[in-house]
Amino acid sequence: MTVTQQEIENRLWDAADELRVALPEAQYASVVFPLMFWKYLSDTWDHQHEEFLADNEGLNGLSAEEAHEIEYRDYQSFEIPFIRPGTVQQRRASWSSILATIAQPGLGQRVRASLLAIETANPDKFSRLFGSMTWTSEEVLPGEVLAAVMQAMDRTPKMHEGNMSHDVLGGAYEYLLKRFSDGSGTRAGQFFTPREVVELIVEIVDPKGFESVYDPTCGSGGMLIASANLLKSHGGRGYTLKLYGQEAVLDTAGVARMNLFMHNLTQFQIEVGDTLKDPRFKKPDGSVAQFDVILANPPYSLKWKPWASDPRALGGIAPQSTADWAFVQHMIASMDPKKGRAGVVLPHGVLFRAGQEAAIRQRVLDQDLLEAVIGLPENLFYSTSIPTCVLVFRAPGTKVAERRDGVLFIDASKRFTKAKNRNIMTDADIADVVSSYHSTFNADGSPVHPDGSGGLVARFVSLNEIRSKGNDYDLSVSRYIKQAATEAEDLGTLIDAYNLARAERQITEERMRKVLSAAGIEGFDE
Repeated sequence: MTVTQQEIENRLWDAADELRVALPEAQYASVVFPLMFWKYLSDTWDHQHEEFLADNEGLNGLSAEEAHEIEYRDYQSFEIPFIRPGTVQQRRASWSSILATIAQPGLGQRVRASLLAIETANPDKFSRLFGSMTWTSEEVLPGEVLAAVMQAMDRTPKMHEGNMSHDVLGGAYEYLLKRFSDGSGTRAGQFFTPREVVELIVEIVDPKGFESVYDPTCGSGGMLIASANLLKSHGGRGYTLKLYGQEAVLDTAGVARMNLFMHNLTQFQIEVGDTLKDPRFKKPDGSVAQFDVILANPPYSLKWKPWASDPRALGGIAPQSTADWAFVQHMIASMDPKKGRAGVVLPHGVLFRAGQEAAIRQRVLDQDLLEAVIGLPENLFYSTSIPTCVLVFRAPGTKVAERRDGVLFIDASKRFTKAKNRNIMTDADIADVVSSYHSTFNADGSPVHPDGSGGLVARFVSLNEIRSKGNDYDLSVSRYIKQAATEAEDLGTLIDAYNLARAERQITEERMRKVLSAAGIEGFDE
């Protein structure tokens, strides 16, 4: 049967909603995603197993070992083993097998044993996939609630390729991510970046086929998936990208791995650890690995333990109070020297804060590594209402000629639509920003084909102007396109003031005519 996107989303949310009696919505993801992925694996394994049996009816006298070898060579891409093999409690670590025991005590223990068995049997693919699994404890999630969630999720149609496409599966996963983020307040930022911000950054860094893409703070893996989706939408093959991510939170790293699998992306590596303290992707000489494309939405103004010394510390070491520039330094060090480019979203403070951050900013600019600064609207994110900006970097000497010795500034702060919980940027807003990014500019820095409508203004600013006295390496967007923004604002103010003054004048003149008429004075000319 054909499964609609709406149907699977509704069923999955019904399952998640069973958790309301036991957990806050911010914790739904840690339960629902492992269960959903377990069901997906089990449904897929069962489907392939049925095909194997149909194609090898009777198995023609094969031994169990021979049948196993053929099945896993020609039909299965992963193994779902038995738990407690050789005992009376032996059963396959599959969804349907454990669901059959749902009324028995110790459900959480059996679920945990099954997920661990799958991880152990598939170390190259599923190592630490399901996270900490603390929710399998009866003290965290009562067995009757876990049973209700599983029963509700079991009403979801079979999640295998013969029944639904990976586009539907991936879309359902993204739907849940967004739904959980809408309801989970500040915690949402740790695993979900709004779609429009992801798409904007990915459009600008523009991954090509067979390139490497790296997200040092990957959360749920949305930027990596968006890179593959963009390449596919442009007629390329998204699965050719080599995807890499590092995430500090074990459970969130598991969410990312499951997300990638659900989108049929298997050429990836997600590592767990603190990227600043312990970068997991390295060259044989111990230096950080380098990639073609780097994109990130790191935690803003994170307090951290600064490096004592580190090769990544270009221009100095970021202050303990905020690691924003440390993440940028890591990304710069991780850019491939021939064609590396990076896009990162950060708070506006990185553009103008003094002290150690100013020293780093100066070195980055003097080496001509910063290509663009894009000011975004406020209240775009689930975790903060502050306005943010996208910084775009290029490896040393790789800027195109017309972008050298300068920085492109784009003010997109007014390009948004108000929604229920936050502001959003539409597809048209994103397209206009990307178009401005790809524009050519006159000698004075203005676009050759200007289009400042709707609060979008762009200007290419020379490094000499940024260095000049009074600017002193400050990168505030309003400093360099202030005139255009002020003119637009003043025009609106003048129109409002004119209309108000005109109305007040008309009222005053009407009163004056009445007074003059009462005094017998005629012929007053309006």
